[in-house]
Amino acid sequence: MKKVKYIFFISILGLASCKKEQLELYPYNQIETTQAFNTEADVTLAVNGMYAGLRTSGSYFVSGIWNIMADVLADNLIINQAGRQTLKTYGEWRYTGENTSGLFSGGYTIVRRANAILENIDAFPDGAFKNNTKGEALALRALVYFDMARLFSKTYENASDADLGLPYVTATDPTVKPANESVKSFYGKVIADLELAKTLIGTSNGIYRLNRNSVQGLLSRVYFYKGDMAATITASNDALGATPNVASRTDFPKIWTDEVNTGVLFKVRNSKQDNQNAQGVNYYQVVSGERKSEYVVEYNFNAMFLPEDIRTSTYISKSKFNQVEYNNVIKYNARANGDPAGVVDAKVLRTAEVLLNRAEAYARTGNTAGAVADIILLRTNRYSPYNPAKVVDGGNGDVDLSGQPLLDTIYKERRLELAFEGDRFFDLKRRNQPVLRDGTKGEKADGTGTPYVFTTLAAGDHKFQLPFPQIEVNYNTNLKQNPGY
Repeated sequence: MKKVKYIFFISILGLASCKKEQLELYPYNQIETTQAFNTEADVTLAVNGMYAGLRTSGSYFVSGIWNIMADVLADNLIINQAGRQTLKTYGEWRYTGENTSGLFSGGYTIVRRANAILENIDAFPDGAFKNNTKGEALALRALVYFDMARLFSKTYENASDADLGLPYVTATDPTVKPANESVKSFYGKVIADLELAKTLIGTSNGIYRLNRNSVQGLLSRVYFYKGDMAATITASNDALGATPNVASRTDFPKIWTDEVNTGVLFKVRNSKQDNQNAQGVNYYQVVSGERKSEYVVEYNFNAMFLPEDIRTSTYISKSKFNQVEYNNVIKYNARANGDPAGVVDAKVLRTAEVLLNRAEAYARTGNTAGAVADIILLRTNRYSPYNPAKVVDGGNGDVDLSGQPLLDTIYKERRLELAFEGDRFFDLKRRNQPVLRDGTKGEKADGTGTPYVFTTLAAGDHKFQLPFPQIEVNYNTNLKQNPGY
């Protein structure tokens, strides 16, 4: 019998609703190795399929919930009582092992596709094609695993040597029941994949595929969350180069309408031809010509966006639904070319994030001048008028920042810059900070309405780690559920 490689994992929607016997009936689509990876064209198809997992309906970046989850779990958004109550269980921190199947399987779907490539690519002759393909598969696997770790595992600095995280699966054998990796070992394997990928991957794969520059940016992200500030600075320098470009005030709004790619290191293509799933639908739908928001910008957070900040008009729009005014998230509104509402590319990694990683790393390692220079660079391209010697937002001029005020400024700019991109909850978790919500303000633009019911998630609470799907724990006896569930 010929060896069989399993290329596609069960779909998220299927896993979310299936029972154990269904898993055994249709867990995979199977194709023979000799049919799947005979030629470079075959491998290229497999690589395309790996990337396609990032935009599959109900899956990862494009039409999944990754671009809203970290804001719902934290304090950037508040649920709109007039909306569909989507993700309410997450926003109230009442999730259980019955709620997380899609997030769990969505990641492992892509991992399995990457693993299938890695299991077969070494049969090809040495050279640029082999190296680049292997680098892409390693890097994408690491990207997905790290995102899953942020959701399901403790952070590196807050974990003990014994704390368990996710299984780090590197094969496609469906009979294996993988055990949890320790959190620290898991981080080590993510970094090892990225470091190896950096030496293999090409430099000209384009914005829609990972390349050496974006892998360096991912290393900046992972080292930053690990707490290795020296490595963060090195990786950030490699990704940013001598003259970092975080997009000017003119270009910045055009990033989100897909008119320019300035400041974008990696994004996922989402065209109306191959995928009409809309990122923006996670935030609002258009009903009778009005925006009906699922979630709106939290009242106090909205007040942090100043009129002179280009991000204010790019991210937020005040409008009425049923005669009630809301502060709506419009970051994923539409392309400039008239494509359907919400159908835009998913911006996975931007230079601004890498710059903010470096700024904080500089500040934490005593390089105040470097941190101040990075903040001035970002703010110069976001605020107008802007003078680094003068007060921007009630504090000291940026040129005079140091110590905790400098860190607080970096935290604030990170929150503003990466708002509604899936960062806030993870940033609080990284810093071992609680989620503190204002229980006096509602969802309406003037602060009235229905306030948060669940207002505090204490630092270190087990709810900072989502539970593994109970169906997985029941089936895989080697998988230990996260503590507290």
